[in-house]
Amino acid sequence: MSAHKQAAQELLNRREAGTKAPRLDESIRPTSVDDALLIHAEMAKLKKVSGWKCLLPLEEGAIIAAPIFNVQSGPVAELFEDNDVARVEPEIGFLLAKSLPVRVDDYSEAEVIDAIGSAHMALELMQGRFADDADQSFHESLADCLLNQGVFIGPEIDKTKAINTSHISIMVTQGDDVRELDGKHPNDRAIDGLVWLVNYMGKRGVGLNSGAAIITGSFKGIVNMAFDVETTIAYDGLGDYQVTFKRPE
Repeated sequence: MSAHKQAAQELLNRREAGTKAPRLDESIRPTSVDDALLIHAEMAKLKKVSGWKCLLPLEEGAIIAAPIFNVQSGPVAELFEDNDVARVEPEIGFLLAKSLPVRVDDYSEAEVIDAIGSAHMALELMQGRFADDADQSFHESLADCLLNQGVFIGPEIDKTKAINTSHISIMVTQGDDVRELDGKHPNDRAIDGLVWLVNYMGKRGVGLNSGAAIITGSFKGIVNMAFDVETTIAYDGLGDYQVTFKRPE
């Protein structure tokens, strides 16, 4: 069994358990972006890919691209706790209505936008699966899908507004706890990461399938939430919804 396949199986086992663990054994530890993405490819052979997380890179070599294996919707979001809280990132999610298969030429922005069936309010469900003192490398974190444990897809929002959004005023209400967050996307627009992802992964022989949920960067980093409290999340000018965070039974 190859080192990439062994690492993929180990990381998927940790994901299922939901517990923190040390660094990967040195014999299977990724040491480059290419290693990490090859581990993702082995993961995809073992578990269905339901979506992707991405970001237009902010600096050379800082690749943010990883498969998502768990997409949820409805009144409840299930996620493992991390330091006793539910950790989420407020995002915009794009659902593909058309596949974007591998081809020789890059897809244009217009072609990528045409493939999007709908845009949604979304939350990336986060969990650090390395022990707090693991001191893992970026490449190990990338191989482990950069804290992702899933995505929650909220209500549909206007596609054109979602594509061009760079700033959002976000209000989070959990009982008497009301937080107003000034949301700013790391890229100029929420769509930028998706256009990049399609062409970057295409060059690696990976296409994106119809039905995939794509998130393209957090508007406020990680936000800690309480479990078992009905939560209202509002994006000013876009929409709002209610969700309750639950630990898996």
